[in-house]
Amino acid sequence: MARSWLARSPADPAVPEDARGQDLPVVARLVVEIRSDGSRTVARGALEDLDGQRVAVEAHGTTPWSLAKQLAVALWRIPRVLPGRDRDR
Repeated sequence: MARSWLARSPADPAVPEDARGQDLPVVARLVVEIRSDGSRTVARGALEDLDGQRVAVEAHGTTPWSLAKQLAVALWRIPRVLPGRDRDR
C-alpha cells in the first residue's frame, strides 16, 4: 500500500517543497465526493473561500480523464479560484 506524502519524513525528497517547512496559509477549502457505478462517474462538492462564501462544484464523466477535465473546467469557471480573477466574472 502506498504511503501518503503526509506520512513521509520532511527530509524525504518525494515530499513537495512547500510541505517541508512551515505550512502555507489556507486560502480556500475544496471538498469533492466522487461516486461511480462503473459506467458513469459524478464528482460533487463545494469550494469555500476565507470569507465563508461557498460555491457548488459538479462534474460528470465516463472515464477518469473526462471526469478530471470536467472538474477542472468547473473549477475554472468559479470566480476567484485563481489569484487575480474577478469575482463578477
